[in-house]
Amino acid sequence: MKTLMKASALAGVTMVVAGAAQAHTGVGSTAGFAHGFTHPLLGMDHLLAMVAVGLWAGLQGGRALWAVPLAFVGAMVLGGAFAMAGGSLPAVEIGIAGSVLALGALVAWNPRMHTGVAMAIVAAFAVFHGHAHGAEMPAAASGLLYGLGFALATALLHGAGIGLGYAVTKGASEKLLRFGGAAVAGAGAMMLFG
Repeated sequence: MKTLMKASALAGVTMVVAGAAQAHTGVGSTAGFAHGFTHPLLGMDHLLAMVAVGLWAGLQGGRALWAVPLAFVGAMVLGGAFAMAGGSLPAVEIGIAGSVLALGALVAWNPRMHTGVAMAIVAAFAVFHGHAHGAEMPAAASGLLYGLGFALATALLHGAGIGLGYAVTKGASEKLLRFGGAAVAGAGAMMLFG
């Protein structure tokens, strides 16, 4: 119960911070951070994939609990920097939709695998998410602040997934969590084929 209360408090603080950042959009250097922070939160594809990374990391447990989300954030930042530098990546939207499908399936199936393999899987998908974030950076925004914004929002979404997974597995049945993963995978399939 204490963990659920802490997760709820963190979510509330996040909403307040996001609201404050949006209130100053376009004013000075806050434009970069605010746009970067809100980008992962406003796209359902990014939101689902990033929460699924946290859920899967939580299910894997051990070192994967921090290493898998860290691999995602690191690779996403690299993909974002590549796009900000003018780099092109083919099939970005397909990669993002595929990540929603695959990450949801990994939560539903929960295969046990070496942490390094799990890190490589999420990092490969993260490059697509990062590229999309970087390519959509407003022209007047600071690349550093924009990148910091989307990295922080992503880390918070991973944390929300870990917290949700912990709350569900401690308070109910892991089957509910796996059903949620299947629903995320279904959403990814609709994005890809719908």
